[in-house]
Amino acid sequence: MGKPILVVDDSATVRQQIRATLSTAGFEVVEAVDGQDGLDKIESTRPALVLCDVNMPRLNGLEMLTRLGTPQLATLPVIMLTTEGQPSLIKKARDAGARGWIVKPFNTDQLVKAVQRLVS
Repeated sequence: MGKPILVVDDSATVRQQIRATLSTAGFEVVEAVDGQDGLDKIESTRPALVLCDVNMPRLNGLEMLTRLGTPQLATLPVIMLTTEGQPSLIKKARDAGARGWIVKPFNTDQLVKAVQRLVS
């Protein structure tokens, strides 16, 4: 199995779609249900990359990025994967350390290419 990719999304359907897409491309997929669960899984699994939704209960994606902090984000690429497309949110995410922004519904080829580019 390839490098672990952490998928942080409160939608089980979205997590399943991403798992199917990335598993086929040779990646191991670890799932988290919200930002707090994501932080816990980052500590325990040391993923190569994080795909993260913005709108989630308990701890949203931007809050999760903020809590991760700069040293970790320097080595851990994060791609936001969300239905949101406002430039102000994208700027906030980039300022917080996100390396990419993909709007749902996502193109599977685009997703795999983005992950491969940031993990290699």
